[in-house]
This record gives sequence, C-alpha cells and structure tokens, in this order.
Amino acid sequence: MADENEEYLMETRFSAEHIGLKLLEKKIITEQQFEDALRRQKSRGGGLGDVLIELGYLTEERLNQLLNAFPSVPKTIEDTGLDASFLADLVLKHSLSLREFRLADMVRRVKLPLSIVDSIVETLQREKMLEVKGGDGLARATYRFSITGIGENRAAGLLEICRYVGPAPVSLSDYREKVLTQSIQRVVVNPLTLKNALSHLVINPDLLKALGPALTSGQTIFLYGPTGNGKSSIAEAIGNVLPGTIFVPYAVYVEGELITVFDPVNHVPAPSETEDGKMDHRWLQIRRPVIMTGGELTLRTLDLEFNPISKFYIAPLQMKANNGLFIIDDFGRQQIEPKMLLNRWIVPLEKRVDFLTLHTGMKFSIPFDQLVIFATNLKPMELADEAFLRRIRYKIFIDYPSKEDFEVIFRKACEMKNVAFDPKAFQFLQDIYEKLGIQRSANHPRDLLEHIIDQSRYYGQEPELTVEGVSAAWEQNFIKNF
Repeated sequence: MADENEEYLMETRFSAEHIGLKLLEKKIITEQQFEDALRRQKSRGGGLGDVLIELGYLTEERLNQLLNAFPSVPKTIEDTGLDASFLADLVLKHSLSLREFRLADMVRRVKLPLSIVDSIVETLQREKMLEVKGGDGLARATYRFSITGIGENRAAGLLEICRYVGPAPVSLSDYREKVLTQSIQRVVVNPLTLKNALSHLVINPDLLKALGPALTSGQTIFLYGPTGNGKSSIAEAIGNVLPGTIFVPYAVYVEGELITVFDPVNHVPAPSETEDGKMDHRWLQIRRPVIMTGGELTLRTLDLEFNPISKFYIAPLQMKANNGLFIIDDFGRQQIEPKMLLNRWIVPLEKRVDFLTLHTGMKFSIPFDQLVIFATNLKPMELADEAFLRRIRYKIFIDYPSKEDFEVIFRKACEMKNVAFDPKAFQFLQDIYEKLGIQRSANHPRDLLEHIIDQSRYYGQEPELTVEGVSAAWEQNFIKNF
C-alpha cells in the first residue's frame, strides 16, 4: 500500500509541475524562475506556462513550440520505449497476416521507421522465422519476405496470447508525458469564440458570462435545471470551442499488456501539419475529443475493458477523453446509484490523476486531463452531498426561457425546418401556455413543428404554421391528466 501511495503522490506532482520540469530539463528556465512561478501559481491559479509568460521568463511562442511539438520519430528500438522482443513478435504476427511483404508494407502496418523495421526483420531472419522470397534488385527495400514454417508456428502461439495485430504501441511514460504537455487547462476561451460556438442556440447573456470563466478554468462544470432547456445542446456545443489539435496513440503498452486508445467513433482525425517522416506515426493528430455518455454509463465503463477473445484491452471513456471534453448527460438516470459514480470520480477530479487495474491485479496511473461536464434535470442535493458538490467549482443553472426568448427560439426552429412563421398561429400557442399555466421549454418549438411537418406529409401538403396545426400538434405532443 505504501508503494501505491508513493506512486500516487509522485504522479500528482508530475501532473501539476510537468511543464516546468520539462522547461528545466531543456534549460529554458532556471530553478529560481521555476520556484517563483510555482509560488505565483499557488496564490493566483492558472497554468504554470501562462504564469511563466506573465513573469517574463518565457515567451508564448517558445512555450507553444514545446507543448505543440510533434511526437519525434524514434531512431532506435530503445527510442520506442518498447522491448525488442515485443516488437519482433508484433512484426511476426503481421507477417503471418501478410504472408509475403516488402519492408515498406511492414512500415505502413506497424507505423515505425524503415531502419527499425529492417533491423527487426533481420533479427527474425537470423532466427529462421522469416526468409527472402525474391527481389527486384540488390537493395533490401526491394526484397520480398515471407514467413517460414517455424515462424508460422511461433506466430500462431503468439496470437493465442494476444490477437492484437495493429500499429506498434507507445510506452506508458510517453503517453503520460504527451497528455500533460497538451493539457486542456492551457485552453483559453474568449467571449467572441464562445458566442460564435453557441450562436445556433438562444443563450441568455448572463449564462454566457457564467460559461466563459468556467471553460477557461478547465475545472468540472455542473449544468442543472428543468428538462428540455438545452443543457445537453450547450454541453455538446462547448466541444466546438476547444481550439487546436492533439495527438493520441493507437495503443499504449503497459507491463506486457496492450490498451487500444484511438477510437474512430469518438476521435476525429485532423490534417497533419508536418511532413511525412518527421513525426512518430504511432500517434494520430486529432481534434480535441468530445465524448458524451448518458444513462448507459456504469462503473465498468470507467475501467479497462479486457476482451477474453482478442486478449487486449480497450481504454475506458475517460482515457479516450483526455485533453478534451467528457460529458455525463442525464446524470442521475444511470443504472447505478449516483453516489457510487461520484465516489469513483473523487480522486480523478481532485488530483487530476486516475488509476486503472489490469486483470493481473497491477495498478497504474494515467493523467486525468479533461473538462468534465455533468448535465442533469434532477435536483443536485438529491444526487450528491454538499461535500462532493463543493469539489465542483462551477454550478450553472439552466432555466426555462423567457417569453421573449421563446419566440426567438420558435422563429429559429421555423427557419431550420423551412416552415414560414405565422404571428397569428404563434400567438395562439402563447395563449395556450398562459391559459394552462405551462412553462415554455426550449425543446417545445422543435417538437411541435415536427408534429406539424408529419401532418403535412400525411396529407400531401406543404408544411404550414396554422392555428389548426398548432392545436393538433399540442394535443399529440403533451400528455393529458386523467
């Protein structure tokens, strides 16, 4: 237990001071400047890099060069952070799949430089696992290699242990370092950027003022309020605010085990800004991830998923969301007690480090670097106690729209649905709300208009906003008390 606590403390410090330590290592700043910046950060908050710039110890350009650097191309097997035997096994499994290949084919598969792949293939040749089948010249790049019978037997045995046949992974230490250098806490949101990102929504100016500092802080946000008023839409739109791109690995190697990280469903590749051959292609450049989960979220979802057939792991959602946005929608509607989920989040949210466990029982830590947004229409005090809510810096209430805002929302919905706005029909709708004493929700215009469109399609007519159409849509959209 003592070892675990020691690692925990070490990782927490690493997460908080990593940028400064990297700058010290490269002799960009002095130890005295580092200490000055830490003291100032402790009293005033903010990112350490920004504090160093403020003190005049560092330029923004120089900091960005360090933080936004492309993963450097490994020149040797040692540079990959991986065992030579592991890489040889991976190449051999690829060889079984390819049957016959050139070095360039294997480079495309494992995402390692030609020189490293060549040295691995050469080793496998010496061990009689691979052989040369022919070539178009004397250069090894033209040789065609194929797997031998001995190699086939070896590869088949390896596939029984782990069926992963993909790009070479990165080491756990390299993954930690990259996550921390591209931290979400360095993202600064300005009023104009936020306003543009939410321009498709009708947002109260006071709400914009509350959201801006919350996003810039990089701290957890709790969106709450009555259902149907845009909490989920706001949370998703915030994803468009996050600037820049990040790098994620295809997979991470941890103590002999593989964890796949890149997820084509949740990760959107971005055009690479570097020339081919100048970046480690075990990493992919993507937009900052925006991952949303709702009622399906369980404790298992937040743990490593081990596939007993493929015999490798899939990263949990929070690992895939690193350096981006993690939205827990409909919080409180999950299959397990909210307090159980919240207890799982206490350490990651407070210390910005998370612990995962392999099926062998080995625990390891990863940075927890993401903007977490809880969105719920339940009362906060029914979900969590005061002690936990204190840990969430920003609690933002999303209320029903005003009468005036409701009209703006309705007009926007008409425009989007290509239905002409009719003042008479809209006033009829307003009168219904007043007569029945029902609150106007932001989702009502969309829902009512969709009913009207369905009616028009049934009768073979163009959609039209009429009193009769509004009346019928209202009857079909709302439940009557009986």
